[in-house]
Formats: sequence, C-alpha cells, structure tokens
Amino acid sequence: MKLTIERGALLNALSHVQNVVERRNTIPILSNILMQAENGQVRFTATDLDIEAVDTADAKIDSDGAVTAPAGTLFDVVRKLPAGADVELELNPENRQLSIHSGRSKFSLPTLPASDFQTMVADDDATTFEIEAADLRRLIDKTRFAISTEETRYYLNGVYLHAAETDKGQKLRAVATDGHRLALSEVDAPEGSESLAGVIVPRKAVGEARRLIDSVDGDVSVSVSETKIQFKAGQAQLTSKLIDGSFPDYARVIPKGNTKALIIDNKQFEAAVDRVSTVSAERSRSVKLSLSEGKLTLAVNSAETGQGHEEIECDYQEDGMDIGFNAKYLLDVTAQIEAEDARFLFNDPASPALVLDPGDESAQYVLMPLRV
Repeated sequence: MKLTIERGALLNALSHVQNVVERRNTIPILSNILMQAENGQVRFTATDLDIEAVDTADAKIDSDGAVTAPAGTLFDVVRKLPAGADVELELNPENRQLSIHSGRSKFSLPTLPASDFQTMVADDDATTFEIEAADLRRLIDKTRFAISTEETRYYLNGVYLHAAETDKGQKLRAVATDGHRLALSEVDAPEGSESLAGVIVPRKAVGEARRLIDSVDGDVSVSVSETKIQFKAGQAQLTSKLIDGSFPDYARVIPKGNTKALIIDNKQFEAAVDRVSTVSAERSRSVKLSLSEGKLTLAVNSAETGQGHEEIECDYQEDGMDIGFNAKYLLDVTAQIEAEDARFLFNDPASPALVLDPGDESAQYVLMPLRV
C-alpha cells in the first residue's frame, strides 16, 4: 500500500473514527484503525465491537492495499503535522511498518494485518429515514444529559428513540432518564420513521453520533433494525449495537395535574442556584426552593459546609411551598432552556416537577424532588 493524501482530509477522516477506539484494550487489533486504499480513496474504519465508525477520503493511490495502525498514535502524528501539507503513507512489505512522510518529518508505526480486523455487518430489515442534522442535534442535545450512568440499570444507559402519536401529529421522540430526572424532545416525524418501534441507543453511540453531525448541514440518513442503528452523513457513517432491554413507561412519570406555576428569569435563576450550591454538601447537592407570592428564596443549610441564601423576584401566585432539588440536576435543565423565562409546574413538595421551555414547546423536563 502506498498513497499520498492532504493532511486536512486525513485528519478530518481520522477524527471521525478514532474516538470509537477504547484507550485500553485487551485485544490489540481493537486499538488500531483499518485503512483500505483503492480506486482513488482511502476508507478508515475503527471499532470496539459494539460501535463501528467509517469515513472515506480522496487520495492519490500509487498501490492498493489494506493495513491497520495504532489509532491514537496515528491521529496524534497527523494532528501535529503542518496544515496544508501532503502526507505520504506507505506500508513497508519487509518489516510491516507503516511509514508516514510529510516534508522533513518521518515516522514509522507498527501494524497488524487487515485480515485480523472485524467489521460489522449491516442488517437488511432496517427502517430507514432522512432527518435534518439540526433536528437530530436537537433531539440529542436536549436529552443526553439525563442518560443514566448506573450500569446495573443498563436499559437506562441510552436514549430511547421512537415514533409517537400526539395531538399535534406523528412525532419522532427521544427520551432519557436516570430515575431522578427525565428529558424529552421531539420533532415532526421524518418520512419513513412513522413506524419506528422503540429502540435504546447506547450512551457512547449517542455521543459519537453527535460528534459525527456536529458541523453537518442538510440531511442525515438513519437506519434502525432490531439490533443496530446506523447514521450516515456524507462519506462518514456510524453503526452501533442497540441496548437489548425494555425502556420504562416514561409517560407515567410525566406529571399531568401540576397546577402551581412558577415563571422565572432563567439566567438569573441559573446563576442563583450555582451560587448557593457552592456550600451544599457534595453528596446530595440539595437546594431548597421556598415559594411565596412574587418571591423565590433559594437556601442551602449544611452542618458540614455552611449556609447560603438568595432571593429572586418571580411570577408565582399560588400558596407558599418548600421543595428541594439536586442543584446539578436543576443546572442541567436550565442549561437547556432557550427562552428568557423558565416555567416550572408543581403539585406538592413530594411530587415531581415539570419544567417547560416557552421557547421550545417540543421539549419537557421532569425533576424528582429531594427531602429538605
């Protein structure tokens, strides 16, 4: 194998695939990227056996071939080469080393045979649809913060993606919850997605898909089967196994009868929560919200770390109430609010609160209260 490729094109392709590779691997080949050169293009593939990322770049191919090289080292070498430089990659048939030559820089990396590399096989019975990249980014960004990190509840370790029938028509909906908070976002169902049964997309795949479409304009192709999901954007594609489990009936968690409305300046509230939580105990990070007509008082009282209080003017016309929340969870939700004001709907101190964004009616957030 021998080829010449522009450094920017090489770096862009490597950046799309190398994050899939786990830094610590017991199987050496999984630390490598597969490079396949033919027909004027180089195809780069990386996998951890659960996720596979592929990207393709144009190159001047002097001789076809395929080889695998260490993902992290290869990426770092290319990243530090001068912008705009041409990079020559050549596999030495004698010592099986990959030679990297650019300007006055020369590197030689160990390789493993391409025949040892395992690639994923796409499923034939997939539901396929096109979705605008901006809509997919919104579905991910509005929900992924609520994905559980508790491995024993593996079925919560991802985003639940499915078609939902609403009074505003068919929607493509994403939901994530860790049992303490829930995030829901939806967009008008793209053509072809109306029959999508619920699937759980793993946390790592959600992050890699978001990275893949970060600067993409236009449509992204999504294919979903019983066991896999695949995202395609331009030359790049990401394939991931799905979580084999049952997502809980999240609709039962979303409050329907909360009538006590709090409307408050979101940025002011966010800053106040951040300030008073500075002295909260790290384990619970609880903040007490004391509601009275036209006023909200935030308080933290910790025997170990101290006390903090702050008052904010707000729009609240109901009976007074004290309710506690995890400060981090409050900040995670306020970070998603696009409008100037946030709208909280309460029932009582022991019931979950519903948080709405007047600037985005397609998103809902649920927060479970804490005892304070």
